[in-house]
Amino acid sequence: MRHQERAPGQWIVTIDRPEKANSLTPEMLETLCNIVEKIQKAQSVILTGTGAVFSAGADLEAARKGLGVSPLWERLSAGVAAVQGLTIAALNGTLAGGAMGMALACDLRIAVPDARLFYPVMRLGFLPQPSDPGRLVALVGPARAKLILMGGQRITAQEALWFGLIDRIVDGDVVDAALMLTTDVMAAETTHVAAIKRMI
Repeated sequence: MRHQERAPGQWIVTIDRPEKANSLTPEMLETLCNIVEKIQKAQSVILTGTGAVFSAGADLEAARKGLGVSPLWERLSAGVAAVQGLTIAALNGTLAGGAMGMALACDLRIAVPDARLFYPVMRLGFLPQPSDPGRLVALVGPARAKLILMGGQRITAQEALWFGLIDRIVDGDVVDAALMLTTDVMAAETTHVAAIKRMI
């Protein structure tokens, strides 16, 4: 797990376990929670991954030991949602499982063209994180939320864009594209950023 303050108040948080599809161990998940909670007053936060996958969710072995239903996932989503500034999930690749929660909690989601999004809670016998269905419905509506959560569908980036699950498909470096979206925010007063976010 890496986090970098590129400029005062501008953070990039990177899941860095590409050899395991950026799947999260309990230790990584707790570290991610701690990082997000430490930067609550940031003007902008970009979440991304290393390699071809944003995150496959819980590490398979850890999931078998209970990580799939850990309260840490909800703590992470709450932490992302509580950031005062603009939060962007820069999906460098596929987003799956419990990792969906942190992306749903972001203000914006952008993705590379070959990204896939799926949340196989029905097949795995888990319930989604408590806040995820509501956030998902707010973005895509109840029927499409059921398509994802109950139908177990793998959604392409193009479908996700049509649905409203992501906001833009990016050719090229997705983090660079996310940084461009933070330009106005980073030039503004912190109080102005927080005020507009509250109004929305």
